[in-house]
Amino acid sequence: MAAHLSRSFARLMSTATTSASAAKSQATVYPFSKTALITLPPPNHVTTKLLNGKGLMEHIRKTLATPEKQAIIDKLFSRKSPHQLRPGSIVTVIQDQAPTQFTGVLIAVRRRGQDTSFRLRNIIQRTGVELQFFANSPNLKEIKLIRKPPGGRMRRAKLFYLRDAPDKMSMLAGGKK
Repeated sequence: MAAHLSRSFARLMSTATTSASAAKSQATVYPFSKTALITLPPPNHVTTKLLNGKGLMEHIRKTLATPEKQAIIDKLFSRKSPHQLRPGSIVTVIQDQAPTQFTGVLIAVRRRGQDTSFRLRNIIQRTGVELQFFANSPNLKEIKLIRKPPGGRMRRAKLFYLRDAPDKMSMLAGGKK
C-alpha cells in the first residue's frame, strides 16, 4: 500500500513539475506573476525623430499656450484675479479664422488649467445659441468684457437655468437684476 502511494505521489509530482515548466515556457504575461518575468532592454539611445521634435514633443509644443495667451488666461480665468470673468457677464469673443465675433451672456466657466473653457449664450432670431470656447484655442483672437453682471455676482456658478427662462436671459442682457 505504501509503495502504491509513493508511486502515485511521484506521478503527481512529475505532472506538477511538467505543467509548471510548460507554464514557464509559454511565458504568459501577467504583471503579478512571480514566474513570468519579462525584461525589456532599456532605451539607450535617442532617436533622430525625438531630436527633431517628432511625436510627443511636437504635440506638447503645439498644445502649450504662448506667454501672451497664458497671461490672458491668468487674468480672465484665475479665481484670485480682480479682472476675472464671472457668470452673468456679457462677453464678446473674436475668433481668428474667418474673423467672426460672438457676443453673449457668460453662463459657465470651466477651469481646468490649459483646458479652461467658457460657455456663452445669446438669442439670435428667437433661437437660443450657445457656444463653448476653449481659452487656449489658437483660433481665439480676443476676449472682451462688455459688462459685469448686475449686482457684482450671480448666486450660482453655472447659469444653465437661463436656457429655460428667456425672459430672465433678456433681463440679464439688459442690465436689470
